[in-house]
This record gives sequence, structure tokens and C-alpha cells, in this order.
Amino acid sequence: MLRLSVLDQSPIPSGATSVDALHATLDLAEAADRLGFHRYWLAEHHSFQALAGTAPEILISQVAARTTRIRVGAGGVMLPHYSALKVAESFRMLQALFGDRIDLGIGRAPGSDQLTAAALRSGGAPATAAQFPEQVAELLGFLHGALPADHPFSRIRVMPEAPVAPDVWLLGSSGDGAAYAAYFGLPYSYAHFISPRGGPQQIGAYKERFQAGPSRSAPEASMCVSAICADSDAEAQRLAASVRLWRLRLERGDPGPIPSVEEAESHQYTPAEEARMMDLATRFTVGAPEHVAERLSQLAHTHGVSEVLVVTICHDFAARIRSYELIADVFRLGASADDAQPAASVPTC
Repeated sequence: MLRLSVLDQSPIPSGATSVDALHATLDLAEAADRLGFHRYWLAEHHSFQALAGTAPEILISQVAARTTRIRVGAGGVMLPHYSALKVAESFRMLQALFGDRIDLGIGRAPGSDQLTAAALRSGGAPATAAQFPEQVAELLGFLHGALPADHPFSRIRVMPEAPVAPDVWLLGSSGDGAAYAAYFGLPYSYAHFISPRGGPQQIGAYKERFQAGPSRSAPEASMCVSAICADSDAEAQRLAASVRLWRLRLERGDPGPIPSVEEAESHQYTPAEEARMMDLATRFTVGAPEHVAERLSQLAHTHGVSEVLVVTICHDFAARIRSYELIADVFRLGASADDAQPAASVPTC
């Protein structure tokens, strides 16, 4: 059975504020819990005028407090910005408060521009790519009380103590992320919405090279897909115009808020922009419920995953909620565990 989950970047539509976006995140999380989605991940971005989620660990606490069933976590914490000990303490705290519902997704991308990345490290340089494996090893050592005896921090007790550690995932859109996940025996989540090409090869290599770790004896992979679902294909394509224009602007250095559909429809695209928009369309799954269900199922099958996280950005929050409602309905997420299955005819794994 294909699991469906949510990644929320807390987008800020034009005409709205960061506060509005954060309250929308909480409302969407409550809806996802009610609709039957498996997990709800909060993203980390800094100095983006369009994305309000700078502190996933704080949003996780609010989302977990307002929900009862759904798993809640970071998708993810950008580990090079922080000390492994502080991340371990924060997520041990969340685990102690909310039990075995907490996920810790970690990544090595900056989630910001380089100036902001330097500021996050108190004006210093972020950890290098070569240091990332050491940070992961240290984080896992802190979480599981398994630092080597000769490690300089081996005597530190990570508080609060809990019977189990948060579930750690490694996130990525490149072969490096898949390789690290395999080496450390961690589940891997592939960011298709960032890099839509090469996923099957990366996930396949991850599975082949996987070494059992403290939380997994066998590989486990998911993928995150950008999708917009509406009652008709035409309406879904209309809604998608705003996020496509936003992505186009973002690529040329304009990190402004999500434009409205009307703004996107009135934009005068140059031939070069039109060509780029056609390429950007490959990043999105857009359409009526049956079309979206078929496409998500196809992607899950070709990538060899049993879970798809859906990230949906619309200017209109009601349309965003409606998109998740339609996906939940077509995949029968509210059905019992015994008979829930995608409505699409394509195999899911």
C-alpha cells in the first residue's frame, strides 16, 4: 500500500504575512491528521520572502500538540548550521513530550544564501561537505548513547532521556545523500521536487549499498513530489501558474512571495521564459484526482518507494487544502488499513 504524507514549506502568498503562513501551516496540519496522511514534515528555509518556516523544531511542537495520530517531523534540519548536540537535545525533548511520533530528517543543503548560512554559524563558515558525515555520526551517537569511548564528548548525557530515539531520516537530491543514508543505515527521502531526474538510480544505489544501522535492518525510501490537485485538469493547471512563475523568479534571484494566479496569467513571458516554464513543468504533478493518483503511483513504482510526501504550494489557501482533500479521497486515506489503496491502476511499488 502506498503511504501518502505532507511536506510543508510554510509558503507566504502575496498579500499575506509570515504570521498568516504559519497559522496556515497549523490549519493544514490539523487537516492532514484528519484526512489520514501518514506524516507531516516541516521544512527549514532562511531569508526567503516566500517561505516562513525557519525553525522546524518549534513548528513540530505546535503541530504535534494540535494533532493526535499523524507522525510529525523535520523535512529537514540543515545539520551543517548547528551543533549535533543541540539538534539531539531538541529532538529528544520533542520525543519526550510527544512520544513515538517524531521524525528527524537531516540534510546538508544550506536552505539559504551563503551570507545567511554564515550568519547562522555566528558569522563563521558553515560546516563543509567533507565534515557532514562526521556530524551525522556524532548526531547518531548522541541520540543513541553510542559515541565511542575515546570520543571527546562521550561522557555527555543527552537530556531528556527517553526509551527510544527519534526516527532519523537522511534527505537528499543527489547521489551523496543516498550514499550517506546507505552508509549510516538510515532511511532515505529523495527530493524529486528539487531534482526530478536521476531518482531511480540514486534510490537503487542506496538500497544496494545499505548497511544495517541502529534503527533499520533493511533499507527504506520515500520521495517528495510537488503536486497540485483540483476538481479538473484545467483548474489544477490554472492554480499551478502561480507557483511556476514563483519558481521562475526564484531562479533569477527574486525570492518574493507566491504570486497570485491573476498575476501569473497576466505576466508577459519572453520566449526564453516560456521555454524554461516548459522545463519547470516536469517538477510538478498537476491535474484532477485520477490523473494525480496515477502519476504519483507511477513515480512511486519507478523509484521503488512505498511512501510519497506531497508538497503543494498555491496562492489561495482554500485551494491548497482542497488539493490535499482530493488526494486523500482518491487514495482512500480515510479507509481502514486493511482495504485502503490508491484508486489508480498503476502498481505502487
